[in-house]
Amino acid sequence: MNRMNIEQQPLPSSQPLAEAMIHNYSKVEHFYEYDLTRREEWSRRMEWLKQSDDKRVDRIKLAQVLKDFNKEHNPHEAVMASIDLLEQEGTAVIVGGQQSGLLTGPLFVIYKALSIIKAAKEAQEKLSHPVVPVFWIAGEDHDWDEVDHTYLLSADQQIKRIRIAKRSEQRTPVSQVKVMQEDWEQIAEELDTLLQNTEFKSGLLDVYRTLASQSHTLTECFAKLIGTLFGRFGLIVMDSADPHLRQLEVPVFEGIIKQNDELEQAYLRAGKELAAGGFSLQADVHEGGANLFYVHEGERKLLFKQNGVFTDRKGTCSFSADELLAELHAHPERFSNNVLTRPLMQDSVLPVLGTVLGAGEIAYWALTGKAFQTFGIQMPILVPRESFTMIDGAVQRNMEKYGLEWNDVNNKDSLSDKREAWLKEQDHLHLEERFAEIKSSFEAMYNPLIEQLGTVQAGLIKLGGANRDKIMEQIEYLRNKAVDALAKSNDSGIRHFERIEQSVIPMGRLQERTYNAFYYLNRYGWSWIDELAGIPYDVTGTHRILYM
Repeated sequence: MNRMNIEQQPLPSSQPLAEAMIHNYSKVEHFYEYDLTRREEWSRRMEWLKQSDDKRVDRIKLAQVLKDFNKEHNPHEAVMASIDLLEQEGTAVIVGGQQSGLLTGPLFVIYKALSIIKAAKEAQEKLSHPVVPVFWIAGEDHDWDEVDHTYLLSADQQIKRIRIAKRSEQRTPVSQVKVMQEDWEQIAEELDTLLQNTEFKSGLLDVYRTLASQSHTLTECFAKLIGTLFGRFGLIVMDSADPHLRQLEVPVFEGIIKQNDELEQAYLRAGKELAAGGFSLQADVHEGGANLFYVHEGERKLLFKQNGVFTDRKGTCSFSADELLAELHAHPERFSNNVLTRPLMQDSVLPVLGTVLGAGEIAYWALTGKAFQTFGIQMPILVPRESFTMIDGAVQRNMEKYGLEWNDVNNKDSLSDKREAWLKEQDHLHLEERFAEIKSSFEAMYNPLIEQLGTVQAGLIKLGGANRDKIMEQIEYLRNKAVDALAKSNDSGIRHFERIEQSVIPMGRLQERTYNAFYYLNRYGWSWIDELAGIPYDVTGTHRILYM
């Protein structure tokens, strides 16, 4: 049974490019390829996919790699059916990706997976053509500090961070960083301590412990959790660092290396055009950037070009173009994409009808349009991921009690202003005004006296000033004590405001960018995912409030 009331509440976008692509496409159409809001564009993209199948890796080999990975981490029969469909010529995909965060990472990862599933279903119905959902794990990324932690709202309504240790300081791809069983168990113990006792808690912890015990890396555990949550919807999971996938990608990397100078110029031209249009760049575009990573002695290094040589910043490894190509064929597992070449790789591997992205991703994809053309392929339809804030019954009742609307609570400053205004209303003695009047009146009477005392003895002016300041300090001390007492007398109200803040905008950020799904799975059970999946799909990704 659906427990949610849904209300559209658009948020002001911090990404003008994404906002324009969704709502004012003509303004930015020269940076993108398709207008997602026009039905005929979806048909046009599908036709292009049919005509360009030879530009991508072999479907049958790709399907085998995906079967092997999903049999191990996501073995649902609906997933196998999706892979069987993908193996057939003409099947398209809706794809989206994310780094492999601890316990699936922040909530927006859950919403992205759901958006992929819903967009694929919608496209299949709209086009009467097979479309399957694919989640691409960016396991090749090396920024462990971004993925090693997550946040939960504890049983006592405090924001708590859970973090998993890394036993090496090397910049190693996350999919290659080994996690010890004692580290997985430490996370389980923290979950057990922090999560409130509910009817779902023990089962949730059992599932986590089972999956973690079968996982050697964060990526493996992430894939298993995503599969547990979404496998029944046919969501295929793939790891960008899968060495078997990397073998299939060799021709694509070869093309990126051979056309590297042309691709570099394409990114630079796009960057200049974006800057000229008043848009800030959402990814680094460097002169001499190769936009590729190479793993040297276990450490992932970004490559640049200096006098025709591919090298890292410190010069610890260097290759001519021919040497780099030879290294690629000998050790493809050592190569990976950066943020600008990953879109080219994705669309050279998969028949991408549309790719689900956050607003920041939509903005940096604008840098890749000319590179797609240079590479002889087309940018796919960019699909905004869905965005939600969940408000439980207690928080909703508190909002109603204090007359708070969404626009009052979706920003830390506005909520703080509302709290201060409410607290001021509780001040029936008007403490601030009365203490201000007393200070003003005291100074008005005392300052002339100090000046007059100076005619008796010059030293009395300094003594009088010091005496006045001490009295003012004592008045201020009493004011602070009175204000504190007022706050304590309204402690329950202040706690209500704090609960609203911690639930809706924890740490001053959107809920979906902070909290982890385990808090909500523990509170609402596994059916929570089905309820989210049942929310009508919105292709524009407009932010919605879910009143639970």
